[in-house]
Amino acid sequence: MPVAERSEGSAGAHRGCYVYGVVPHDVEPVPGATGVGDPAGQVQVVRHGEIAALVSEINVTRPLGRPEDLRAHQQLLDGAAAAVPVLPFRFGAVVTNAQAVAEELLAPQHEEFVAALEQLHGRAEYVIKGRYIEQTVLGEILAESPQAARLRESLRQIGNPDASRTQCIQLGELINQAVSAKRVADTRTLGEVLAGHVVASRVREPTHEMDAAYVAVLAELAHQEELENAVSRLTPDWQGRITVRLLGPMAPYDFALTRALEN
Repeated sequence: MPVAERSEGSAGAHRGCYVYGVVPHDVEPVPGATGVGDPAGQVQVVRHGEIAALVSEINVTRPLGRPEDLRAHQQLLDGAAAAVPVLPFRFGAVVTNAQAVAEELLAPQHEEFVAALEQLHGRAEYVIKGRYIEQTVLGEILAESPQAARLRESLRQIGNPDASRTQCIQLGELINQAVSAKRVADTRTLGEVLAGHVVASRVREPTHEMDAAYVAVLAELAHQEELENAVSRLTPDWQGRITVRLLGPMAPYDFALTRALEN
């Protein structure tokens, strides 16, 4: 993908075209919608054939990466995904100008983008995240592992921190292994509950040592209530043990249906 130029003394010097993602050609941005940058640029559409790109003009001399830039990128794409199919680009995709977007980005991948958008029609990504309640899961581990329970009791009786360091490490390793095993089992349970309610799913890497499940799914927007009801069926078994959040709809970040978006 071409990057924006920083030519001096030319019209539009230091300006670039920030690309958020690809949508069907008949999409129109919400009036007044703005994106990344300072000041934030107005979101526009660059069309080519049956597809279009959501873009905004930015000053390429101002570095991207502020939290507000990341939020603006994600909010725009997630808002679009709630209404139309969208192929999200990674944060920071900048090309020279609108003409380059059409000729060098959309035209070469036109058929691939069209096919991917068709697969996403009426669908969006949702994320289900479960987090263990620490005291509850630690109690389970100590009840299930005599070795962990003995180490825990021994540590309580040792007054010298240096003498207990090895045992602390051993106990920590046992707890981490037990949490990992529980995460695998609870993620499997979540997958069984979601079966029949999602088009595809992908297990994400945990972001916290107490993550119980972290799964992204592609689901029909029209069946969101059914997905919510399916997740709520976990409540009786997980109450007091795992807290669950369902996030979405959002752009299908975890379901790259075209190789062009992975480059």
